[in-house]
Amino acid sequence: MPFSETGLPGLIIFEPTVFGDHRGYFFESYNANTFRAAGIEYNFVQDNQARSTYGVLRGLHYQLEPYAQTKLIRVLEGAIVDAVVDLRKGSPTYGKSYAIELSAANKKQLLVPKGFAHGYSVISETAEVMYKCDNFYHKGSEGGIIFNDPALDIDWGIDLEKALVSEKDLLLPKLADVTHNFVF
Repeated sequence: MPFSETGLPGLIIFEPTVFGDHRGYFFESYNANTFRAAGIEYNFVQDNQARSTYGVLRGLHYQLEPYAQTKLIRVLEGAIVDAVVDLRKGSPTYGKSYAIELSAANKKQLLVPKGFAHGYSVISETAEVMYKCDNFYHKGSEGGIIFNDPALDIDWGIDLEKALVSEKDLLLPKLADVTHNFVF
């Protein structure tokens, strides 16, 4: 089975089957039937793509209900540390973080359900990240957590003193001060 658990309910790693030979490789990066057979069913409506250089750190972001988004994240070029925080009230892993290296080489993808804050740091010279969303972007529903909150203990794989972080992300609150409406 191409899916594996992470220890946080609903947060799943997808490793597609890769067919390679001397010409290169082929794989299905997403197939609704494969996901449905594993009991995972989403209607993805928006694809996002970002290119960044080494040391860029984006996040941790979320959208409030009813505009919350499930995301399926993958890397087309380079490598990132992808990190999430469970914000679902009543979840046995509320406030816990999880991080994984996603890269063009390992072809792993992370399925991040609604109710998680999400972010990533670029650990290669450049990285191109693509992710599917099951809801449209809604500016008025944006929320987030500061990336360096000591309560989260996330290893971003880069020197945080030299991280390239947007002004907006530098103003995000700590987990203890965050406002959200997610329920497990």
